[in-house]
Amino acid sequence: MAKKRVAKPQADPEQQESSLKRWLKERRITEVECLVPDMTGNARGKIIPAAKFSHDYGTRLPEGIFVTTVTGDFPDEYDDLVSPSDSDMYLHPDPDTVRMVPWATDPTAQIIHDCCTKDGRPHELAPRNVLRRVLALYEGLGIAPVVAPEVEFFLVQRNTDPDLPLQPPAGRSGRPETARQSYSIDAVNEFDPILDLMYDFCDAMDLDVDTLIHESGAAQLEINFEHSDALSRADQVFLFKRAMREAAMRHGVYATFLAKPMSNEPGSAMHIHQSLVDVKTRRNLFMGKKPGQHSDLFSHYLGGLQKYIPMAMALLAPNVNSYRRLAMGEVAPINVQWGYDNRTCGLRVPMDTPENTRVESRFAGSDANPYLAMAATLACGYLGIKEKLMPTEPVSISAKTLGQDLPRSLEEALEWLRDADALHDVLGARFVRAYSAVKKREYETFLRVISSWEREFLLLTV
Repeated sequence: MAKKRVAKPQADPEQQESSLKRWLKERRITEVECLVPDMTGNARGKIIPAAKFSHDYGTRLPEGIFVTTVTGDFPDEYDDLVSPSDSDMYLHPDPDTVRMVPWATDPTAQIIHDCCTKDGRPHELAPRNVLRRVLALYEGLGIAPVVAPEVEFFLVQRNTDPDLPLQPPAGRSGRPETARQSYSIDAVNEFDPILDLMYDFCDAMDLDVDTLIHESGAAQLEINFEHSDALSRADQVFLFKRAMREAAMRHGVYATFLAKPMSNEPGSAMHIHQSLVDVKTRRNLFMGKKPGQHSDLFSHYLGGLQKYIPMAMALLAPNVNSYRRLAMGEVAPINVQWGYDNRTCGLRVPMDTPENTRVESRFAGSDANPYLAMAATLACGYLGIKEKLMPTEPVSISAKTLGQDLPRSLEEALEWLRDADALHDVLGARFVRAYSAVKKREYETFLRVISSWEREFLLLTV
């Protein structure tokens, strides 16, 4: 899989500031959204008048945003995970991420910021820094990962009552989908007004979206991104989710990236195609010396994915809902088998030219934080390289018949992550401790909720 673009060399900070200010001035920007991806992959930050924005503006946020659950609570270990004073982080804009906010009324820019400590070190809890940490390990080997994410999502009717099940929206015909419409062009065209607006937003934001298809679920779609470096692809998935939700809401429906939003529909995944190239020559390092062969590096990388993916599932399937997709999904993986062009495997090697040799990891849900999902899968491959692991033999039958290798719940996934010391070293021990505490608290909060199923079937029968 050839690399689409080469990462830009680090520019002088003064040049970056001058370039950024010029970009804002040329577009007559009035406001700047300073964005920080949080643990869930959602945007936090501040909005600053453009006249006051500068590269060293000194924007700050409390580090506690990375130890906050989806319900706004904090884990019991909060005081041990952040500094005793709950101090601020310093935010530094990444000039490569500046883009318009095409749905804003006034000319508005959005810029993803990196989080640093007061002495200038990357903050260990920031998901973007976790991915950077893993990429630095590859850089030390003279290797650059190349990835291409595929993100599935559903369009659903507006739903303001969380007790009511989600329903597919009506398209141009006025009728919601009832039958499976995999790869149907007409089914995609049902939502042309929403998707046209989505493409307009993506064009305005310079997102490298590639193909769009209709997936097997009712009003389920998949968007593919062009391959490039892992950090830029994570940035683009992060920005795309904002744009897609906004485009859908402008037409009175929701776009949801929940892994399993409807009980009778398939789940939504974020498949990550990945390969490794030589930093200097840009040669795909998965290619073998002879036609039809793979390199030893390919085998070690694949072996690392097989060994460590089960321990990293808390990052790839980060919510209680994620395991509904894995347990009940029709094509969701249940083990770490691999095969050539075999979609029943969690690790699929597409049939392609030697230069485009790659592995498609099918484990992550669309609800995963893109930075952490990419950091996790690359960390597993890195450990395979360092440990010179070897994969099992490829399978050509349905991998579904070969048993369960993955944790069955968020609680179990967190237990497996807790014992994975090698992953802690790669991702950062403090980050893993904080992430696990947040997810443990979310799981405990979920268990307090009594479901409608329990009231319906157990209330008067037990």
